Amino acid sequence: MYYKVEYLYRGKKHEKVVEAENPIKASLLVKQELPNIVVIGTSKTSAPTSEVFDDLLKQINSFSSKKLSIDEKIAAIRQIAVMTDAGLPIYDVLEDIVANTKNQALKEILSLAAQDINAGKSMSQALEPHKEKMGHIVMAMTKLGESTGNFSGSYTKLAEILEVMRDNRSKFLKAIRYPITVLLAMAAAFVVVITQVVPKFKNIFTELGADLPLATKFLLATESFFHNYGPFIIIGIVAIFIFMKYIYKSNPEFRLYTDKILADKRFYLIGKVVYLANIYNYILVLEALIRAGIPVSEALETAVRVVDNTYLKQQLESINTNIGRGLSLSEAFEQTGLFENMILQMIRAGESSGQLDHMLGKAKDYYNMKFQSIIDNLSAYIEPIMLTMIAALVLLLALGIFMPMWDLGKAARG
Repeated sequence: MYYKVEYLYRGKKHEKVVEAENPIKASLLVKQELPNIVVIGTSKTSAPTSEVFDDLLKQINSFSSKKLSIDEKIAAIRQIAVMTDAGLPIYDVLEDIVANTKNQALKEILSLAAQDINAGKSMSQALEPHKEKMGHIVMAMTKLGESTGNFSGSYTKLAEILEVMRDNRSKFLKAIRYPITVLLAMAAAFVVVITQVVPKFKNIFTELGADLPLATKFLLATESFFHNYGPFIIIGIVAIFIFMKYIYKSNPEFRLYTDKILADKRFYLIGKVVYLANIYNYILVLEALIRAGIPVSEALETAVRVVDNTYLKQQLESINTNIGRGLSLSEAFEQTGLFENMILQMIRAGESSGQLDHMLGKAKDYYNMKFQSIIDNLSAYIEPIMLTMIAALVLLLALGIFMPMWDLGKAARG
């Protein structure tokens, strides 16, 4: 985030905009750069124009660059697990994958990692510069494999976790494909009617001078608006979409506010899907890491990084903080307000019995059941809304076009 730091230097007031995590760090950064100053105030501000344009250019360039998909990542991890299990050195394994893969992003990452390993670094050290692309869970399982000596076993479990996350995402996208197709078809039909059908009747209604129904007036006004401003509407929609996407990615406050709305379980359907998907991924990774022997604190820190929703991530990050303040794991989970009482009881029982991984497995199965249920019945939840929209569209066209046609004779006699 960006902060404007106001300070006094030689009796004059100055200000400087810096990027920092909080106001205190912003003040310290300015003091380190200018030791002989007195900071008099720090306030949050927007990013400098140059930073905004640089960030925008980076995003535009990222659209054209090849990204590392989860399928390619899973395939490479599976291959590493199989070949290391056969006793091959990790350097030879990476070289073989680099020689046979067609993905440039993966080829570059593993080629650099192989060079670092050849120079004496460990696998985790070699992947450290690429942890944002490879993912934090990959780093955690890599370190686990190195510490336990069972590298192939860690990577096999890692591939299984990533496959579950991929399959759930794919299932969700498949479930919403039908509703989106129907909505797009409805929008296309409405545009065709407005631009092609309504103009045919417009001149007739105007010449007859009939007292038109409200629905007809609405259709004629919409047709006139599309006719005069159609290209601007399309440009405006595209511009708004790009702008909102940019603001969502670059403005932490806006993203947090948006994600909080999206994760609200009271937000019909969408809130439940976002909540269950993120919480399930979190519990899935947390259970796997704790079962593998990673300390709870480190497992919590790694698991929270697979959460995409920033609001949920902020709440879950507080768990580790509260544990550091002396709260138990179950109390820290309860403080977030995200978990049902049944889940809290499971965690409490796991803590007291020393079977935390087992209880987290039960919680994982519970969230998986709820997530699968809502995805399997997604069409059933959406159908009433779609039918209502279709009925409203048909009613509008019937009232707007056919009713004046029934009154044409009366209008002509008048």
